[in-house]
Amino acid sequence: MDSWLALAAIAIAVFLVMEWVAWAAHKYIMHGWGWGWHESHHEPHEDLFEKNDLYAVVFAVFAIVLFAVGTLAALPVVTAIATGITLYGLFYFIVHDGLVHQRWPFRHIPHKGYAKRLVQAHRLHHAVKGKDDCVSFGFLYAPPVDKLRDQLKRSGKVAAEAEERRAAR
Repeated sequence: MDSWLALAAIAIAVFLVMEWVAWAAHKYIMHGWGWGWHESHHEPHEDLFEKNDLYAVVFAVFAIVLFAVGTLAALPVVTAIATGITLYGLFYFIVHDGLVHQRWPFRHIPHKGYAKRLVQAHRLHHAVKGKDDCVSFGFLYAPPVDKLRDQLKRSGKVAAEAEERRAAR
C-alpha cells in the first residue's frame, strides 16, 4: 500500500486510536503498577522535568523503532503508524503539557469552549490525592465536567480529604 491518501488515513486513524491507548495506559498503568513514575505528575514541583516525563520517552522510543522498521523494511504502513503515534505525542505536548499544565514559557488560560472543558476536566482529575478515585483519564478528550463532578461526589474522596485537612488544622 503506497497510496499517500491511504497512508494518511492510517496515520489519522492511529492518532485517534492513541487517545484510547493513552486513556487505558493512564488509568491502568500510570494509576496502577506505573504509579512510581506518574506520582510526580500529581505532586507540586518547580522542576522543569518530572519523573512522569519518562512515559513520553517510552512512547517516543516506540515510535522511533516503528519509523526505523518502516524505513529499513520498506513498509510504509508501519511508517504511517509511527506518524500517527508521533502526531498524538505532539498534540499531547501542546495540549496537555502546554495548555493544561502551563509548562510553556508563556501562559494562556482558556475561558471558553472545548479548551476550557479540557483544562477543567484535568483539574478534576487532580482533585484527589493519590492514584485512586481519580476521574477523566483521557488527554485530548474531556468528558462533560458536570459528569466528572458528580462522579467525584459519589466517590466521597474529595469530601473525605477536605475533612482530613480541616481536622489537621
